[in-house]
Amino acid sequence: MANYLTISSQSEAAFREKMSRFISFAIPVTSAEEAKEYVALYTNEYHDARHVCWAYMIGSDRKEYLSSDNGEPSGTAGKPILGQINSFGLTNIVIIVVRYFGGIKLGTSGLIAAYREAARLAIEAAEIIEGKDMTTLGFTFPYLAMNDVMKLLKAQNSPGGREVVKIISQEFDNTCSIYISLPLDLLPELSSRISAISGTSLLTEG
Repeated sequence: MANYLTISSQSEAAFREKMSRFISFAIPVTSAEEAKEYVALYTNEYHDARHVCWAYMIGSDRKEYLSSDNGEPSGTAGKPILGQINSFGLTNIVIIVVRYFGGIKLGTSGLIAAYREAARLAIEAAEIIEGKDMTTLGFTFPYLAMNDVMKLLKAQNSPGGREVVKIISQEFDNTCSIYISLPLDLLPELSSRISAISGTSLLTEG
């Protein structure tokens, strides 16, 4: 259980180096599968580019990562991109750098510097935020307890701030059920407070 740094939303940057054009994208993701989906999407969108190189980092422990040079000389693209993710201490992010070759070779050191710069510019164009490990919690409650439950959930979200507790699904009947997404460190306290409302019953944690 840990807090970590990520970005709030997708960002984009571009620059030129010796006639080559670099377009970089930094995208928040929550899994390797999601990161690879974005890679496939951008590879398809920029199919006319010479190279679409990338790197991602997943998880608060920052232990799941991968990078690709996509045809550039080994170690000249994916590693520099991943290096910038590490330099900023980020995770749950994929950075994709598209290169349109301009006819002038950059050389190994030039490529490394260019991909590093492209990744850095994309990160600096983004808003870096603190993320938290999330979990889900489900519970049932009688319809008469609706106001108490909703009041408790809304109280977790500060006015004007980001939504901390999110309702994933809800079903209202004589007996109502709700599944919520919440930061893992809030789980013990919120579970206890929900259980204290008359007639509630926890369904799942994890």
